Amino acid sequence: MPIYEYRCVGCNRKFSHLHGMVANEAPLQCPRCGGTELKRLISRVSRARSEEEMFDALDPANFGDMEDAADVRRWARALGKEMGEELGEDFEESLDEMIEAEERGELSDEGGGEDAPVPPAPAASSDGL
Repeated sequence: MPIYEYRCVGCNRKFSHLHGMVANEAPLQCPRCGGTELKRLISRVSRARSEEEMFDALDPANFGDMEDAADVRRWARALGKEMGEELGEDFEESLDEMIEAEERGELSDEGGGEDAPVPPAPAASSDGL
């Protein structure tokens, strides 16, 4: 039984669906909005890696100078991909805004740093993504 990924045209939600062998399977609907206009996606291919390999791949030293905005962006994108998260445009925009504010000196005490608390991980979605 194959698992396919879909994106809802109405709300842009990405989700997976396990297709069974039932002859009269109900029409597929978006779990968020109930829409039936869906686009089938090509799934990512992945291979199992050890936790050590994953952390080695995300070592900030592999991405250059973490004081450079472009290197920070590359590292953040790689982190999202490695975690299997689609970060989306909102994340990209927020990251760019934070980096620009930092460059203007507007985040000197508030923008994080080595002693800043780590934000919580995103909650797991009910559709397994």
